[in-house]
Amino acid sequence: MKILAIGAHPDDIELLCAGTLALYSKKGHEVFMCHVCDGNKGSMTHTSEEIAKIRRDEAIQSAKVIGATSIWAGISDGEVVLDLDSREKIIDVIRQANPDLIITHSPDDYHTDHINVSRLVFEAIYLANLKLWKTNYPPSDKLPYLYYIDTLAGVNFIPEEYVDITDTIETKIEMMMKMKSQLGWLKDMHNCDASEFIKSVAKFRGFQAGVLYAEAFA
Repeated sequence: MKILAIGAHPDDIELLCAGTLALYSKKGHEVFMCHVCDGNKGSMTHTSEEIAKIRRDEAIQSAKVIGATSIWAGISDGEVVLDLDSREKIIDVIRQANPDLIITHSPDDYHTDHINVSRLVFEAIYLANLKLWKTNYPPSDKLPYLYYIDTLAGVNFIPEEYVDITDTIETKIEMMMKMKSQLGWLKDMHNCDASEFIKSVAKFRGFQAGVLYAEAFA
């Protein structure tokens, strides 16, 4: 299969569903990771242009850990809105991957960029398949399944499916560690140690699923 994960910011996918992506890759499936935003607001020391470049490189290095393809939609942080231009960017993301399965944010997430990415993906899935909707890429040849990923700390999220990531939890952490610019940001802004956070949430979801570590989807 071809699996496409679409997250708002560089590190969202790594925090929320990288264990599942690593598992898919390990089983021989083709994985694509799209970060819709360029991360240009995520620094207290760099300029927007500098941090966007840094985070693009970090996203590519993170994807390489599992042999995934990194896709960039290039929207500025905080500027994901429900308009035609954004919709067509997401259509082209889907057309590049031509996936069998898409994973993206829950529509009940806490962050406006996350919520709007979720809505845009929902709208774009069908449109990406239409031959008469012209964009920079040819139309996809299938309608993929859509799953929503857990929210941070599981707030406002009721899982319907769980994936056992016991065998890939360390790979997930390795992918997140590639996001070096954000490790200090998470600690300073949210008092969050990324590695500890990943294991805590995965253990909580694992307890629900009857395994050591899990990721949740709906």
